Amino acid sequence: MSEEYIRGQISAKEDEITRIEEEASKKDASAEAEIEAEFDLQIEEAKTKVDEEEGLRDEAIQKSEEWTQKKKEKIATAKDANKIFANLKSDKDKALNVKLKEIENDKKSQIKEVQGEIKTLQKQLIALEKEKDKQAQEAED
Repeated sequence: MSEEYIRGQISAKEDEITRIEEEASKKDASAEAEIEAEFDLQIEEAKTKVDEEEGLRDEAIQKSEEWTQKKKEKIATAKDANKIFANLKSDKDKALNVKLKEIENDKKSQIKEVQGEIKTLQKQLIALEKEKDKQAQEAED
């Protein structure tokens, strides 16, 4: 293998690392959009439900004794809606974190592999340079 060939290989591997990093960046952006698309509508519906139920709960409280039973029901449904809302928000954050961690791990794995290939090529380059120096030394003698 010639020096130029190995240098070309190293350059190609470095370009591959750049490509991998760019793909990971794109995946990061799309992961956020994907998770938002999956959860935002449900979260908005849950938030609307929370707002509705809390409004009805407040109305029931104002109507006093006659509305005592309805007040209890609305408190329970508002609590359930709020719990669903909180769980969905938490699930969204967890899902995004998992997705981003997977992308990061994949990126690291790919880069580590390519860096290993670069080290091998660099060792070959050093060996070639030593051989070239040795031949030059022998030619001088």
